[in-house]
Amino acid sequence: MHPTPKRDRLSSPGPRPHECHPGLPYPMAPGFTSTFTSHRHRMRGETTLWNPGCDHAGIATQVVVEKKLWREQGLNRHQLGREAFLQEVWKWKEEKGDRIYHQLRKLGSSLDWDRACFTMDPKLSAAVTEAFIRLHEEGVIYRSTRLVNWSCTLNSAISDIEVDKKELTGRTLLSVPGYKEKVEFGVLISFAYKVQGSESDEEVVVATTRIETMLGDVAVAVHPRDPRYQHLKGKSVIHPFLSRSLPILFDDFVDMEFGTGAVKITPAHDQNDYEVGQRHGLEAISIMDSQGALISVPPPFLGMPRFEARKAVLAALKERGLFRGIEDNPMVVPLCNRSKDVVEPLLRPQWYVRCGEMARAASAAVARGDLRILPEAHQRTWHAWMDNIRDWCISRQLWWGHRIPAYFVTVNDPAVPPGEDPDGRYWVSGRSEAEACEKAAKEFGVSPDKISLQQDEDVLDTWFSSGLFPFSILGWPNQSEDLSVFYPGTLLETGHDILFFWVARMVMLGLKLTGRLPFREVYLHAIVRDAHGRKMSKSLGNVIDPLDVIHGVSLQGLHDQLLKSNLDPSEVERAKEGQKADFPAGIPECGTDALRFGLCAYTSQGRDINLDVNRILGYRHFCNKLWNATKFALRGLGKGFVPSTTSEPVGHESLVDRWIRSRLTEAVRLSNQGFQAYDFPAVTTAQYSFWLYELCDVYLECLKPVLSGVDQVAAECARQTLYTCLDVGLRLLSPFMPFVTEELFQRLPRRTPQAPPSLCVTPYPEPSECSWRDLEAEAAMELALSITRAVRSLRADYNLIRIWPDCFLEVADEATGALASAVSGYVQALASTGVVAVLALGAPAPQGCAVALASDRCSVHLQLQGLVDPARELGKLQAKRGEAQRQAQRLRERRATVGYPVKVPAKVQEADKAKLQQTEAELRKMDEAIALFQKML
Repeated sequence: MHPTPKRDRLSSPGPRPHECHPGLPYPMAPGFTSTFTSHRHRMRGETTLWNPGCDHAGIATQVVVEKKLWREQGLNRHQLGREAFLQEVWKWKEEKGDRIYHQLRKLGSSLDWDRACFTMDPKLSAAVTEAFIRLHEEGVIYRSTRLVNWSCTLNSAISDIEVDKKELTGRTLLSVPGYKEKVEFGVLISFAYKVQGSESDEEVVVATTRIETMLGDVAVAVHPRDPRYQHLKGKSVIHPFLSRSLPILFDDFVDMEFGTGAVKITPAHDQNDYEVGQRHGLEAISIMDSQGALISVPPPFLGMPRFEARKAVLAALKERGLFRGIEDNPMVVPLCNRSKDVVEPLLRPQWYVRCGEMARAASAAVARGDLRILPEAHQRTWHAWMDNIRDWCISRQLWWGHRIPAYFVTVNDPAVPPGEDPDGRYWVSGRSEAEACEKAAKEFGVSPDKISLQQDEDVLDTWFSSGLFPFSILGWPNQSEDLSVFYPGTLLETGHDILFFWVARMVMLGLKLTGRLPFREVYLHAIVRDAHGRKMSKSLGNVIDPLDVIHGVSLQGLHDQLLKSNLDPSEVERAKEGQKADFPAGIPECGTDALRFGLCAYTSQGRDINLDVNRILGYRHFCNKLWNATKFALRGLGKGFVPSTTSEPVGHESLVDRWIRSRLTEAVRLSNQGFQAYDFPAVTTAQYSFWLYELCDVYLECLKPVLSGVDQVAAECARQTLYTCLDVGLRLLSPFMPFVTEELFQRLPRRTPQAPPSLCVTPYPEPSECSWRDLEAEAAMELALSITRAVRSLRADYNLIRIWPDCFLEVADEATGALASAVSGYVQALASTGVVAVLALGAPAPQGCAVALASDRCSVHLQLQGLVDPARELGKLQAKRGEAQRQAQRLRERRATVGYPVKVPAKVQEADKAKLQQTEAELRKMDEAIALFQKML
């Protein structure tokens, strides 16, 4: 958000139309940091637009609907037809699309719901078409045949973010869709190519993890300085299954130290090989069709599925005596995260966005400081991506999405040669087919009646329409009041995992199409993982729906949710086991406020969140504490209480009144400072500490004798101070806990009749409003709290329950004595003591006192004489000391064992050391207590 009054816009990720959970980058923002930020800015009186929206999630949605169709009707999309299938998708969207909005409302997200938009809406679709046409006409979008990530199951190109990288340590059998048997990965197979014309039967041995691709080899490459192959310059090797020879190339990209130093080159199926092929002018021969079946190869391999061909090629190499070995090979297997298929690099004609110039502009914006990325550590990643960017493939072979407004041209004129797909001249774009026809006629110099057009069947990458989100939602390309007021936006908040896929593209497209940055700040929040640090996955059973945390759900309820999902039966059983392990008793009801506050308290810039529901439950207890404390405070204020028209002190405040105002001032300062720095844990820590440890644990306890006392002036000052604490404290908490704070705020009397009716539109506390810092009062109360902690420690050591022992304070100087006398009443209230007396300088404490140090200027003597049975306590202590002594001895012997420093893990050694130190400290305290009780006998 930008602190400019009356002009603020918060950009947040358009959530995808699925049921969300916090592990997804999209729902994280709307149910997370954005809601705190927008809430606070509205309280500050700034016109704040937080625009809800969903993108259409092309691949994900199509996969879900296809599975649903097959499960319910036994049909695939091709049997249904494009138009009928799209009707099914829209039907599913209408059923499920509002689920995420329901979650956001339950999370208390204060969006402008009247502006809710969807990337497939007419307004946003028109913007997509306009953007494509403008960029195509300028040459920024072009047609080209290149290697893409291809999912044979989806029959489509996919983006890098839709590719999961599975790391293997060696030979591994993986399940692949469409294959009954598991497929072998993680092995390196070596085979020989015979050198053409060699009289000595010389051979070059190469190795590969994808042996089937050797059918598409067009060369063998070695390093120019490798002495083993210098004599083979200008030579070729013979392909054993094809009627072609493969030239031996010399290229610097080859690693001489890896394997034999010779590598096979398959330009049509490997990115590095493709680049080698481009440098050396090699033909790229595709040997797989879109479904992964082999093409352009001889029998018996022709038509084989790729992984069946893997086994067949290996067997054929062995039969011809060319197999040279197989070994384990650590590798990464790319998997489509939608279909779980192994991604295949395939050459396909696609539409691309030329990114070089736009990326340089985006990188420069960050370098100049025009665009701020937080946490700043991500700026290095930003520049690395922008400096090494490749052109962006934006076409997808799907039906659900924005159909590409481009048309292939056929000219019915013998003077014009027929075009080929990759030839950009034969492609025109248009807002309508009529406009495209006019363009084509003008381009080829013929009349429109000689033009035949065929619109591209493909759709645009979802990220393309999402990249236009900041201005398409405001009516671009039409000039509108919304566009002039709310564009550029001020803050984008999203997950760090889509910094490149979404944020960078919004910046590039915003600069290119509007000439302005779409926002001035980007805050990258954490991604929520489970309590074990694992990514949330339905198949693992560790997904946590925010509504389940809010309302609670039984274990059976979690199981029932799995049955309504798209998981395969085998995955359902696995997920159930995961749910039993993580939530044996289900998920307890925590409420919205606890979830919001807990997520924010978890967050640390640059780190992910390992969400433990039990910690969220702890913040529900904090909500209960707020409720009970405010109810108590309201009783203390009394029915006839009238708050002062101003929060300023009247001048008769007690020491503890001054102290709590000072601590409130600090909480306000830290909250505003934390918001400005997006340091949300600092904000929640400051507010939690003020409410729990200062207002509830100290001030309310000190207030009890004042409110029941006879000094009406002191009581009235205390009530006005208490009201100020409640008023400011609830306003501070409102962005994080909107529901409980609103309910409590409505029970407070108002300072003036003109006060706002709701907490969410009441001014957020600013440091200028609360300027009551009082270091003198804080120093005095710190002494009181130090004495209180010392007394409580002694009470625990000597098991003093429901006993109010007298307390004597030994001070080092008169100033400390005066201060201790001033706070003695507070100590009495906080520590539940009898008399609290300050000893004269040099005077001894009474006999039978336990001693503890409150500070370097003050010692606490707690009277035990007559309150405990010395003989009984002595017996208990001696028995306890004996056990502690034995434990300490066992630890010493363990640490003295031969080989302990070498054999025992470092963490275990540290734990043993810490345990021994703790036990020895307990022994020293026991010895002191034993000595005291022996004197009392």
